[in-house]
Amino acid sequence: MRQISVEALTYEAFAPFGQFYPMEKPQGYALCGELHQFFPDRLTADSHHRVGYSPILVKKPEKMIITQQEYHTTTWEMILPMDDDMILHVAPASAGTPVTHLAKAFLVPKHTLVKMNAAIWHLAPLPATKEQLTAMIILPECTYANDCTVVDLPPEQQFEIVKE
Repeated sequence: MRQISVEALTYEAFAPFGQFYPMEKPQGYALCGELHQFFPDRLTADSHHRVGYSPILVKKPEKMIITQQEYHTTTWEMILPMDDDMILHVAPASAGTPVTHLAKAFLVPKHTLVKMNAAIWHLAPLPATKEQLTAMIILPECTYANDCTVVDLPPEQQFEIVKE
């Protein structure tokens, strides 16, 4: 089985899949008041529908073997790990055919908001250290019912994520 190593999240490495911003450590220009600093529009997303904010709980598997992937044809997805760093696996958009040989896995620090572009292969984030990860999934309402294709990977396309 193919193994992929978890790599550090950098702007250059993640650029083909989307964007991210460390919400816990904002940087750059801020609008300031007597008691606040406001860092506007660090990530943006368009939607013609209401946006849903949905918590997800993910248990840590004994081995991180990826047997399924999903994509959203026209919809971006954001994930915010709340209580642990998360491991996020992604692969490039590929017109509905999985390209697991191009998959990457990133270590996303907790409180870092990740935005994946439409059609990027992924699945649920995985906890990096804790037994269970709590994360926030942000999607246009009902994307999981209207624009979500889940594919069971045949054994030759499955892969294992390893932490070095």
